[in-house]
Amino acid sequence: MNVHDHIVIWNYTYCKLLDVRRIVVKAGEATRPYKAPASLFIMCIRGSAQVQVNGELHHLNRFKILHIGKGAAIDFQASEDGLEYYSVFYKATIPQPAPQPIIQLAERLRPFHTLYEFAPAHPVVLYRCLTDMYKEWNKAEALGQLHAKNLLFQFVHELLNQLKVQGTYSEKRDLAAQIIAIIQKQYAEPITLESLSESLNYSVPHLSSYFKSRTGVSPIDYLIKVRIDRAAALLLETDATLSEIAAGVGYRDPYYLGRLFKKYKGVSPSLFRAEHSANKRVEDCPSTIMRSSIAPPKTLRYTNVADNDYQRSKEGESIMFRELKPSMAAVLLLSFMLLLNACGTQASSNNAAAGAASSTEPSSTPQATASPVPEQEGTKIVSTIMGDVEVPLHPKRVVAGEYLGSLLALGVIPVGTSSHHLSNPYLSDALKEVEDLGDGNGSLEKILSIEPDLIIMDDMYTEMNDQLSKIAPTVIIPYASLKSVHEEVSYFGELLGKEQEATAWLADYDSRIATAKQKVLEVIPAESTFSVLEWIGKDVSAVGANYGKGGQPIYNVFSFKPPAEVAAEIGDPGWATLSNEVLPKYAGDYIVLTTDRQSIDDLKADPIWRSLDAVKNNRVFIWSKERSWYWDPIAILTQTEELADWLVSTKS
Repeated sequence: MNVHDHIVIWNYTYCKLLDVRRIVVKAGEATRPYKAPASLFIMCIRGSAQVQVNGELHHLNRFKILHIGKGAAIDFQASEDGLEYYSVFYKATIPQPAPQPIIQLAERLRPFHTLYEFAPAHPVVLYRCLTDMYKEWNKAEALGQLHAKNLLFQFVHELLNQLKVQGTYSEKRDLAAQIIAIIQKQYAEPITLESLSESLNYSVPHLSSYFKSRTGVSPIDYLIKVRIDRAAALLLETDATLSEIAAGVGYRDPYYLGRLFKKYKGVSPSLFRAEHSANKRVEDCPSTIMRSSIAPPKTLRYTNVADNDYQRSKEGESIMFRELKPSMAAVLLLSFMLLLNACGTQASSNNAAAGAASSTEPSSTPQATASPVPEQEGTKIVSTIMGDVEVPLHPKRVVAGEYLGSLLALGVIPVGTSSHHLSNPYLSDALKEVEDLGDGNGSLEKILSIEPDLIIMDDMYTEMNDQLSKIAPTVIIPYASLKSVHEEVSYFGELLGKEQEATAWLADYDSRIATAKQKVLEVIPAESTFSVLEWIGKDVSAVGANYGKGGQPIYNVFSFKPPAEVAAEIGDPGWATLSNEVLPKYAGDYIVLTTDRQSIDDLKADPIWRSLDAVKNNRVFIWSKERSWYWDPIAILTQTEELADWLVSTKS
């Protein structure tokens, strides 16, 4: 499917919305085959089904989209969980007069009759669009149906945009990244854990626990931070009243916003505005003007580990890139120009630097002060998703918001990283002297002040990443694009000029992993079943091989299997929320348990847990989330050896 050609054709399309339906098929309920009366989009929101379209089999599950042409024969066979989906029927034409090449392209492609399926990386935007479209379409007024028609074009725009992006990277997007995207886009709307859970089709306990393990804060705390930062921007950029600002960022009560604002910013909204208004008149120190609106709001990194989730070989997370709105981009650019000029430096972009220097000369990057930059031995060109970047051959001052495990394995200590990475117990000793850059991927002002010669980030926050390239050469590595420990460590060895160190570390890693596995399999039967569980609050979840908690060592390194009843669910989506009542069905011969308060004595006192063979025979490994939530290369190696020692001890 040539997405570009489809985009061109849709730009010339007249579209009539015919019907919007939300259909529920109960478990075991039969559906009658039918022929599509018009072109249609189908999006599954719950359950799953096998769908025959003109005899071609498609598997429809959570958030997958099917586009089907008029006249196609459709037959649904819902799974045991039933099926719930939206269907949008439309008629599209190319009105005359239209350029002849467009008409010929449409005749050749027949885009409104093309059968295709798509698993969107960012499904919630599409889901919200369909939900609103369905509500508006069923209103008994013409204005509602006009809105529904407009929403159809929004849906098509978002769908084609995601198809365009995922043409390069097809993995699913990380759950925490999806939550962040929802909050960034819909912060002014009522958002609760329950609404997030419904939108993403994940349980509240898992959604909340996973987000906190990846970012260090809860989803609601993140929402508050986004709203307060948006309020601060409105105070600086407009004359809006506090009541108007409160309504614009999602609070009905301006007094409540005022209290929150003072808590997070240290001053009241009125004083914040007054101080910054006064600063605007201080022409010789413009850097103070933009202290709170230097760029995007303080974003939170969605991982709490120095790793890019390379273990997720079967289910990765795809790349979504959102372009800055022109107004925000202008504000960001102006902010950096003011800040950099105030410090007496000359800013230049990576492209300008590349044009002015050869591949053997150091690249020119903006600095926070007039102090000289350490002279580099030379540079090289690195291809990234942001284009070719000229980087130093042997960087001396690296800022990294991610991938710290691999950097430290190579002996590279960054000069700065974000707050939540500093709490990683497997890396904290090596990071004692590292500058704390703040939440998420750090503060742009702080990054600027420590004068890095290389910045390494993932692709989560495109707004921030665009600004980082104005500070120093910035290498953006897509989340989940490095699929193994060997691939990741080797990549950074080449990037940082540490190839020998990478080879040596990986050799030691392989040797230690092999030793740990051998001693485990000498005492634990290979057919033993293992449950990797998390018990936070009142809820218990079974976890697969891709979400920390010990899943990587147990399932990937030692190659043990989970109980058959839960194997499919923890393979996709990767976890299963359980009630205590069904726990015996899902409990393996051995249990690795992450918990915030339970001890082995507590388990033995619980009537359900004490009935489990693993508890009866003291085959339960208990650790806190502070140690189990990480899965960077160094953490996995340490956890593997720790779990190996425990398993051997169960036989002593």
